[in-house]
Amino acid sequence: MNVIEIHGLTKFYGKSRGIIDLNLSVAEGDFFGFIGPNGAGKSTTIRTLLGLISSNGGSAKIFGKDIVSQKNEILAETGYLPSEALFYSGMRVKDVIKLSANLRRADCRSEAESLCERLGLDTSKKVEQLSFGNRKKVAIVCALQHKPRLCILDEPTGGLDPLMQREFFEILKERNKQGATIFLSSHILSEIQRNANKAAIIREGRIIADGSVESLSKTNAKRVHIQGKADISDLPDLRDLQQSENGVSFLYGGDINKLIAVLSRQNIIDLSVSEPDLEEIFMHYYLDGGKAQ
Repeated sequence: MNVIEIHGLTKFYGKSRGIIDLNLSVAEGDFFGFIGPNGAGKSTTIRTLLGLISSNGGSAKIFGKDIVSQKNEILAETGYLPSEALFYSGMRVKDVIKLSANLRRADCRSEAESLCERLGLDTSKKVEQLSFGNRKKVAIVCALQHKPRLCILDEPTGGLDPLMQREFFEILKERNKQGATIFLSSHILSEIQRNANKAAIIREGRIIADGSVESLSKTNAKRVHIQGKADISDLPDLRDLQQSENGVSFLYGGDINKLIAVLSRQNIIDLSVSEPDLEEIFMHYYLDGGKAQ
């Protein structure tokens, strides 16, 4: 079963591009990464899915329910974490969390207490006294305390220190193992590579690639690091060339025998050949405008 199904979803802000003809599906139980830099259309996609803004075309369903006519039913089973957390001033953290639970007509006290303890959140403080990172923690608790079937998280780790980021992803992995579907947008590639099993890359409002994180990371290109002086001008299919006083590094997508032949004539101190990571593949999609070779 697909928890999220998007068909031709389009949104413009006047003449400005939001998202264009988006087609995407997320299966139940996926930990799905939605990858793209700021301005690519990630937040627009999420806000349109949740009915916070209206689309100009296309359609989408969550839990098999239409995002427009059945929005309230969808929201009842969804936890949403926006990229920026805003709260009513003058309220204490514990009151914000309680208000969020009351709006859902749910008793979330036990789960909220556990989340606050794991995230190191002081619930006695007023929200205006909180740092950006601690406001994000409040938003995390509000999004997860009712144990939603679907968690939609928009750039969730901004403001969290590395230890809190690790704890946050541990919480998400636990929820995912319990059956929740995770849909997480991020421009931090390492977050997706470490935690997600599926992903999609969005560029200028369009999906340019999607599939398993493993398949997106697969490429014929290799990352080559050379220590020492080497003339590689005869090598075809070079990308992302980086030179320094100590050597050179590049992505190579050509015949490996040609690489060996050229390098065998060089004065090389050390050599390593490895698979490029997801970030390098991502940059290829963006900078070269095509699919990884």
